[in-house]
Amino acid sequence: MNTEPIQFIDTTVRDGNQSLWGATGLRTGMMLPIAPVMDAVGYHSIDFSTSTHMAVAVRYHKEDPWERLRLMKQQLKRTSLTFLSTGMRFISWETAHPELMALSYRLLVNNGIERFMVMDPMNATQAVIDTCHAMHKAGASEIVGALVYTVSPVHDDAFFTQMASQLAQQPFIDRIYLKDPGGLLTLDRARSLLPALKQAVGNKPLELHSHCTIGLAPFTYAEAPELGVGTLHTAARPLGNGTSQPTIESVINNLRSRGHSHNLDLDAVAKVSDWFEKLALAEGLPVGVPQEYDERYFSHQLPGGMIATMLRQLREIRQQHRLPEVYEEVSRVRAELGYPIMVTPLSQVVGTMAVMNVLAPERYSNVPDEVIRYVMGRFGTPSGEVDANVRDRIEQLPRARELMAQPPMPDVAELRKRFSPSISDEEFLLRAVMPAEQVDAMVAAGPCRQDYNPALAPIESLIKSLSNRPDVTHARIEREGFTLDLRSHAHSGGFA
Repeated sequence: MNTEPIQFIDTTVRDGNQSLWGATGLRTGMMLPIAPVMDAVGYHSIDFSTSTHMAVAVRYHKEDPWERLRLMKQQLKRTSLTFLSTGMRFISWETAHPELMALSYRLLVNNGIERFMVMDPMNATQAVIDTCHAMHKAGASEIVGALVYTVSPVHDDAFFTQMASQLAQQPFIDRIYLKDPGGLLTLDRARSLLPALKQAVGNKPLELHSHCTIGLAPFTYAEAPELGVGTLHTAARPLGNGTSQPTIESVINNLRSRGHSHNLDLDAVAKVSDWFEKLALAEGLPVGVPQEYDERYFSHQLPGGMIATMLRQLREIRQQHRLPEVYEEVSRVRAELGYPIMVTPLSQVVGTMAVMNVLAPERYSNVPDEVIRYVMGRFGTPSGEVDANVRDRIEQLPRARELMAQPPMPDVAELRKRFSPSISDEEFLLRAVMPAEQVDAMVAAGPCRQDYNPALAPIESLIKSLSNRPDVTHARIEREGFTLDLRSHAHSGGFA
């Protein structure tokens, strides 16, 4: 049994935001005011970003993700920021050149990332080791190698313990963590797997990251410290539960009842949750609620963040009622593609194909590039065989022949020729992997807004909405003890 104080990784602004708000819910100014309080909690680290989150900052908020990282790090005097990477790609779905990935690691370290978590979507041990070594060379302070948990005939305890042992033998890998993106780790399986993993990693810390998607994670978290886990990944209450991680408040209460200790400032914990509760209310964002057990998840194994994104996309085309069909199709597609582990980017590969199959008159009538690349082996070798009929159909597509004929990804020197030499390395990296118009819009928008007040957010939203109404020239907002007169100015095109 672990007698040391339990450590915590906070997932609120990264995985909580991704799982419940599709990664689009938080802007830079929403995080900075609460950052000093988060720093005071006593987390071992804050799970802060991925390249996907960086893309979201640019695409949806016109914010510079490098500036966001620097501003956040300025507020954190004692708590490190964590970046999660597959080592395979940076923002773009295409596999990146190793030189480009090495540049991304250096820039992340230079801009404030100290801790990296590394996973491979195929659980390829050597790929994880190679990526961790590259991050070590880039100057990372702490590197965590991931075992991506999944349920299949191949992924038994022996598979995971062998991988954990190989990772733990690397001197530049400081910690090992079991990443359970689908929240599928049952208590029975935890009782056999976690002690075996702890024995395999020896003196190196073992972390557990799971999701509440079908209500299992709170049970495994409560017992995990007795099974060898010393660090748990949790979220503040408004961004916990649902398809996110267990809430830090409930986990602490459960651990206390079992005699475990921690070194967290609970007053600061309460302030963090209060901030995000007010923010969610002001922005009309959902808060996480406990989930019911759903046996179907063991078939489709969609991670929490993918479910939120998929539901948002279906809502945008008013097809959210077809989500049960999509679940069934995900299971079918996953089997046909050789049972890939349902984690980024492969969960998106399978999920996107499933949605397209459900919405199209014929299955596989339209196949996205990512699925073609998967079948071509660009993401590695699947655990199982790809269905022969599906493989044949995809390989016969004209687009498949085009992708096969494409030259390998250019190195950094070749990419630099496409852009102005005067831009920073950070801007170059974004332009190398994102549409030019999105980066142009980010640059034109200027510095990130650094302030946010949940109490004023509804009024600001109303003013913005009214400014887009040419037929409204005068508005008056009245509340008890408060009056605001707004008049439109023709030359400015807005209210003042």
